[in-house]
Amino acid sequence: MPAAAAPAPAAPVLRLSLEQYRVIVAHCLDGLPDEACGMLTGPMVGGEPTGEVGGVHPCRNADASARNYTVEPRDLLRAMRTADAAGHEIVGVWHSHTHTAAYPSPTDVRQAVDPAWIYVLVSLRHGEPALRAYRIRDEVITELGVAVA
Repeated sequence: MPAAAAPAPAAPVLRLSLEQYRVIVAHCLDGLPDEACGMLTGPMVGGEPTGEVGGVHPCRNADASARNYTVEPRDLLRAMRTADAAGHEIVGVWHSHTHTAAYPSPTDVRQAVDPAWIYVLVSLRHGEPALRAYRIRDEVITELGVAVA
């Protein structure tokens, strides 16, 4: 009898403090009319994020675009060093959608660089920001729960 495939790791719930949530949303609003972006740091266990966010790191959008984003490399390096100093890792990235829903676009899916990361999107389309989180693996999008405390 063939061995059963290992089950996929359970999807984490993204856990943000109220202050972390406010930093992310404020950075997205401050970035208008362009997309804003930033990095999430926290613990990883077995190569998977636990969902706990130890730090949020606003970054510059090197593209300076309302339709695309690229995290400024120096800001990414700073976030990586800060995470390392705290015994954490990069566990995800966030960016805003200025004109569309908080759902990964085809470009977001193509550019998903790490299947372990949590991808957070903040829609600014309707005035009140909407924050949602996803895992993107092999072009499959899975929504994650978000808890703000």
